Amino acid sequence: MAITKTLENDKIEVVNKWNIQVRTATVIKEDGVELTRSFHRKVLVPGTLKGGSDSDKDDLVATDLSSEDADVKAIAEAAWTSQVKIDYTAFLVANKAVG
Repeated sequence: MAITKTLENDKIEVVNKWNIQVRTATVIKEDGVELTRSFHRKVLVPGTLKGGSDSDKDDLVATDLSSEDADVKAIAEAAWTSQVKIDYTAFLVANKAVG
């Protein structure tokens, strides 16, 4: 009786130009027969604003993709073009809280 647990990215979607939604399935099998499947979803964005009080506070700090699977990295790198990063930065600056 062999029980296995695997994780697989079963859905990767680009939403609203810059959001990348990744759905990961956790699959439990016994002797090759699937017993259960559950899902976890996360959203990746191109980055965050640097912040602070420096003149470059509105610069984009890119999202670190080093811990992502190769398929997620490839889609993010293709989707997050220079223009998308510029548009996303402008969106963040226009929508940041005034404090």
